[in-house]
Amino acid sequence: MKCLNLGCGTRFHPDWVNLDSIAHSPDIIKHNLQKGIPFDDASFDVVYHSHVLEHFSQAAGQQFIHECYRVLRPQGILRVVVPDLEQIARTYLLALEKSLTGDPTWQANYDWILLELFDQVSRDQTGGEMAHYLGQASPDRLAFITKRIGTEAQHIAAMVKATAALAPKARSIRQRLGQVRELLYRLMLRGDYAALQIGRLRQSGEIHYQMYDRFSLQRLLTTTGFTNIECCEAAQSQIADWANLHLDTEPNGSVYKPDSLFMEAQKP
Repeated sequence: MKCLNLGCGTRFHPDWVNLDSIAHSPDIIKHNLQKGIPFDDASFDVVYHSHVLEHFSQAAGQQFIHECYRVLRPQGILRVVVPDLEQIARTYLLALEKSLTGDPTWQANYDWILLELFDQVSRDQTGGEMAHYLGQASPDRLAFITKRIGTEAQHIAAMVKATAALAPKARSIRQRLGQVRELLYRLMLRGDYAALQIGRLRQSGEIHYQMYDRFSLQRLLTTTGFTNIECCEAAQSQIADWANLHLDTEPNGSVYKPDSLFMEAQKP
């Protein structure tokens, strides 16, 4: 079988074809998915992407799913993983109800769930309020957030703390040149510099432009032409030997992104 992993980040399999905007490995092809999928029609038996679709606008997301359909062979499988809006919304309502009773633990949880709902949509700087929150989170807070979004929470928290501890003299020449360049931009653009920064961020691929639940994602796949659409678990798939690929799960069996909706469909 020939399998394609789109927007793979650092999670990829060397036997697959892996694409991402940044090539973290020689096994990854560097490509901007906003420009489509650079392969011929009916080239793959499997197309997979995790936490990618939400970074497209509604119209661009429809086109992206059409591209996935195009490059799949008949009877090919599409596996889509996105943040689960339904799960986040239910947790928000639980946190709201518990917070109104005065529960201090859930009042702290409430603050984080609001960030899950809005921060990656509305942020105007890299990392947003999520990164700031994680950098200051207590062990108890970090344990709750890790259950929500996986071990990525711990990685972000460690990175924020390491960056804050980095002395200016330890910064690389490249970083220093970048600081000089930004200072020049600030001097030249003055009041427009903030707009430049926000524009850069919104075109960087970091922002979420859409959120999906079981209904909206199934509807998108159906209108594209997919059939046999079903929700599944992280380790469950029609893809052969899926659990051993460790794309949606860790080697210890835990779920990589617990806040996810996992859905598969088939091209007729």
